[in-house]
Amino acid sequence: MAEAAAPVTRDQVAAYRLARHNLVRRAPSDVLVTVLERMTGAQAQLLSAAQISLSARIADLTVPDVDAVLAKRLVVKAGCMRRTLYLVPADLVAVFVRGTARRAEKEIRWALGKGVPSRVLEAAIDAALDALDEPRTRAEIAEQASRTLGARPRLVHGGGWGSRGKVAAVPVGALTYPVVDLLHLAAARGVVCHGAPRNGEPTFVRADAWVPGFEDLARETAETRLLRRYLEAFGPATAADFAVWTGVTVREAREIWARAEGELAPVEVEGAEASMLRAGIDELSRARIERPHVRLLPYFDSYLLGHADRRHLVADQHRRQVSRAQGWIAPVVLVDGRVLGVWRHTRTRGRLAVEVTPLVHLTRRVVAGVRREAEELRRFLGAEELQVTIGEPGRT
Repeated sequence: MAEAAAPVTRDQVAAYRLARHNLVRRAPSDVLVTVLERMTGAQAQLLSAAQISLSARIADLTVPDVDAVLAKRLVVKAGCMRRTLYLVPADLVAVFVRGTARRAEKEIRWALGKGVPSRVLEAAIDAALDALDEPRTRAEIAEQASRTLGARPRLVHGGGWGSRGKVAAVPVGALTYPVVDLLHLAAARGVVCHGAPRNGEPTFVRADAWVPGFEDLARETAETRLLRRYLEAFGPATAADFAVWTGVTVREAREIWARAEGELAPVEVEGAEASMLRAGIDELSRARIERPHVRLLPYFDSYLLGHADRRHLVADQHRRQVSRAQGWIAPVVLVDGRVLGVWRHTRTRGRLAVEVTPLVHLTRRVVAGVRREAEELRRFLGAEELQVTIGEPGRT
């Protein structure tokens, strides 16, 4: 007989997820790594956005606090979910990288389909990984890997995010791979992360050569562990949600999901079916928050990225103001787990200006919460003065 689904409300789900993301009350700064683990990493294409994500969850945090955990190698930057950069706990980097490696396997299959012989492709991946025995820049990786392959490094247009500059690349059969793209392929065979930047330029290194006490994992083990961490942060959820969050296909997500079936419990969220870890059912059933609960979340905050259908976060008519062109997720005003506005900030000398565009009417209590959060942002960024402007709903 099928297990009966536990009925829960959307408010309970929002309260549970907010608590799991440390967005109900800020944690002390000495547990920064634990907070990063609970929120399943902080997306870090923009390091400043990752820093603000952490400040929304940790009391009295400073930018040097974040720099310190990176310098101590307690936290690393690595490409994982959806081929994007995240700050993740160093001791879990294998979970995040190996757990999302199927996308790299797909790109290897694409290259094979373009006529690159398997032995040539594997030799290029091995050459790239061999070059990462210490932190190296893109140009250094291209030089060393190309030399190993008996080729000459190249420069090609690329760099992402609208860049028109040329970047170091490695010839692989009939294809030419920018170094970062080659390292994405290497994620199918090894665990790569960022090392310390050098003269403002990123470096890359194998995790076993960078993370103290690094422990590698088999891909299937990493996938199952990653699913558990995903559900702890984003449950209740579906395999389709997990696919969107990781960047694997829905078929692959269902395969991973099936391996953990014995740990999952069905949940009905006001008529919608989903699953979560059985161990979290009691916490979900007790979840409550004091309203209104306000946070200012930055670009690409992890809380916004966990589900395929985001109508629980933002109404359809406001979706384009939050999910913008080229995959940008706007900074948002989060109230009781829903997006009620977007915001931006600018700094001029010692002044921080925060401009909020409501998507709906904001009550006085919510406005007061926005001002408190803006003051916390001022403290975190080290500005001396604060100006908060709250516009009319819908005017961007």
